[in-house]
Amino acid sequence: MFIQIAVGSGLLVLNITVAAIAAMLLEVFFQSAHPWLMREPHRPKLVLLLAGVSIWVLGVVTAGVWVWAAALFSLGAFATIEEAMHFSLAAFTTLGLGDLVPVKEWRLLAGMEAVNGFLNFGLLTALLVEALRQIRLGQVEHRRRREG
Repeated sequence: MFIQIAVGSGLLVLNITVAAIAAMLLEVFFQSAHPWLMREPHRPKLVLLLAGVSIWVLGVVTAGVWVWAAALFSLGAFATIEEAMHFSLAAFTTLGLGDLVPVKEWRLLAGMEAVNGFLNFGLLTALLVEALRQIRLGQVEHRRRREG
């Protein structure tokens, strides 16, 4: 049991670190694109940003699922990488189909992966909302200064 918790904790830390680095890179992009984002027209840029950030988030989630799937497969929790990937996608998204379960020696990882997915979705959703809020506030303030 303690080995499962240690392995799961390591995977959690790895995935949260990947998500944090992805968030930092996205912030760097927003800072470099700030002058462009402040210029009119605003709405098409917001649509473009929402689509782009959504794809970015999907990439981060996909990376997290792959990390868990690779770990579960290499630990022998599943016979094939496809089974590990199927399980990881269901667990990470907290869908929890239950049609596949890891071998008994590694089943605690299922809950830990679900927690990881829950944390990642929360972190990335907060990032998305805050980034768009900051951009929109900056656009409104920029317009006020220009008109006032």
